[in-house]
Amino acid sequence: MHILDDTPGSSDPVAPIPVTGVILAGGLGTRMGGVAKAFLDIGGLPIIERLLAVYRPLFEQVIIATREAGPFARLGLPLALDRFGARSSLTGIHAGLSAMTTDHGFFAACDAPFLQTGLVRRLLARAEPGDDVVLPLKEDGYREPLTAVYSRRCLPHITRQLEDGNYKIIDFFHRVKVREVPVAALAPGDPDLISFLNVNRPEDLALARKMAEETAH
Repeated sequence: MHILDDTPGSSDPVAPIPVTGVILAGGLGTRMGGVAKAFLDIGGLPIIERLLAVYRPLFEQVIIATREAGPFARLGLPLALDRFGARSSLTGIHAGLSAMTTDHGFFAACDAPFLQTGLVRRLLARAEPGDDVVLPLKEDGYREPLTAVYSRRCLPHITRQLEDGNYKIIDFFHRVKVREVPVAALAPGDPDLISFLNVNRPEDLALARKMAEETAH
């Protein structure tokens, strides 16, 4: 497994447009026994701290989108609280877009302990001012909506969709300009694509901890 040492001085591409970093942290973690996934320890660090180590060098503004401020208040970052009752990643995207001051935001879930700076930089480098969604396209055709860039122009479409009780993220995509970036174009910044590993179940947590131990990362 390859893990790149991507420092702020890296020669990797950077975003051609101003972007806010948003961490989606509103889930219940029901498959993890109700434990807040953002604070699960991986390699000696909570996942949220691992993500912030990637976000802080890349984004002037970092926001945490969540349902409850409590556990995140100590981080000293702006919080965007969900405005809709349903627990869905789409409500978090809505909250983040509503709170940020830039036209575009990069969104990732709080259960992705191995998000790689190189992959994020390469995705951001593909974003243009007129794009509304910029997201990885996997080899099997799956579009990864939780490691993606969204523009504030998506807000009215997301609001309407949430009001209709539709929480599937990609269902508004046909109404906006979407740029799909093949993972092959992102892989130089994350050869094993470990950025897409999510800790959803206890077995995922065990795997992530083993990976962190083996790589000291």
